[in-house]
Amino acid sequence: MALMRCLTRPSVLLCALPGTVAIAQPATPPAAAAATNPVIALPTDAALQAIANERVASGRYRGMVIGVLRPDGSRHVVTAGTGAGGAPLRPDAVFEIGSITKVFTGVLLAQQVVAGELRLEQPARELLPAGSTLPARDGREITLGDLSTQVSGLPPLPTNFMPRDQANPYADYDGARLLEFLRTVQPARAAGERYEYSNLGVGLLGFALSTRAGMSYEQLLTARVLRPLGLRETVVQLSPALRARLAPGHDGEGNPAANWDLDALAGAGALRAPVGDLLTFLAANVAASRDSPTGPLGRALALSHRRRAAAGSPVMGIGLGWHRLAAGADTAVWHNGGTGGYRTFAGFNPATGAGVVVFTNTSTPVDDIGVHVLLGRPLRAPAPWPAAVALDSATVQRHVGRYALTPAAVLEVMREGSGLVARLNGQAPLRLYPTAAGRYFLKAVDAQLEFELPADGGSATAVTLVQNGGRQRAARMP
Repeated sequence: MALMRCLTRPSVLLCALPGTVAIAQPATPPAAAAATNPVIALPTDAALQAIANERVASGRYRGMVIGVLRPDGSRHVVTAGTGAGGAPLRPDAVFEIGSITKVFTGVLLAQQVVAGELRLEQPARELLPAGSTLPARDGREITLGDLSTQVSGLPPLPTNFMPRDQANPYADYDGARLLEFLRTVQPARAAGERYEYSNLGVGLLGFALSTRAGMSYEQLLTARVLRPLGLRETVVQLSPALRARLAPGHDGEGNPAANWDLDALAGAGALRAPVGDLLTFLAANVAASRDSPTGPLGRALALSHRRRAAAGSPVMGIGLGWHRLAAGADTAVWHNGGTGGYRTFAGFNPATGAGVVVFTNTSTPVDDIGVHVLLGRPLRAPAPWPAAVALDSATVQRHVGRYALTPAAVLEVMREGSGLVARLNGQAPLRLYPTAAGRYFLKAVDAQLEFELPADGGSATAVTLVQNGGRQRAARMP
């Protein structure tokens, strides 16, 4: 576990794995799930409203929009909380959708494959500017399909990713820096060997496709996917009218968060959209999931759904961008996303024809709501934060230090005023809140730190990170 900056786990976060999607796995095997949940009843509009109201009332979410596509094709949208200027959040509010962008990049690839312009097995190197390199490993070149299915062997982020502005970290990572990195990178494993979520990989795919087309990622996506599907408010660059509808983002503690801009890695997470456009997108995907896909881009959408690799567990697979969570006879085809001040989820169930979009303008996860709607999973109310206590200055000082989570990931705990903050490898610090000596929790992410304090009153000897049901101990560094 490590504090990571990643588009599915946005901003500076404690992630179970670097950049991975993190939907809880079923508590029962798929066969048992099918027997115990033979019919999935969609929540009523009143139930959806209650969910949104409860999340905002918990204090962990500033605002929320939930949109549901019902099997009869009707659309239902509920809102709670506040948007621009503290006004009630509007159903047509615009959000940064983060890594849901990766699905659109996968569809963009699929569209060109169906058109006979590209092949999934085509080396990605062939689409890069003349003179560019993309190293292979064990004789296996990285293909376009490898990039979209997260099996490229490339790391989550390039090693020369060093933002000038931590609040807008991707803005200055341009094509020149990406190509410079590709000249020296050595993939961790051969392409196709194993799933490892990579913002770099899908960002590179978007860069390669746009380079080949001689236009920006937004221009290419708009021409090939967005306009044909009728998505007229899904954009990278906001018009004045769309910017006026942008829901301001907030970090996990409720503080204002800057918007993110992506350059070379736009294909990994640059899009902004309202819920209505995403519901239109889901409706097209539901139609394409039928036996004989029709309509604009129907064959390309169907190609993007197809399971191509395992994605970290027996019940999780991946297509071109889309992830697939199996639960007996049902499957949720989905992706989540997030940037510094937003969390998002979009998915559909091909068996029922239902779809769901969940947006919040706070960096707090919403995946559980999406899975609840699509697969009928029980939904737990968010637990209230523990009550923070006051510790004397000497006790607070005992926790200060550097702790090695891994050889490359050092958690630094520092004083800030009368309290503590923690940061990983020079990234933005996150405030810690004490519940007792040696016990702290974070509001920015759902995680706790448990320090080992010696009986003699000396400094902590280790700390354990507790998150997502896992524990990782980090010894104090000299």
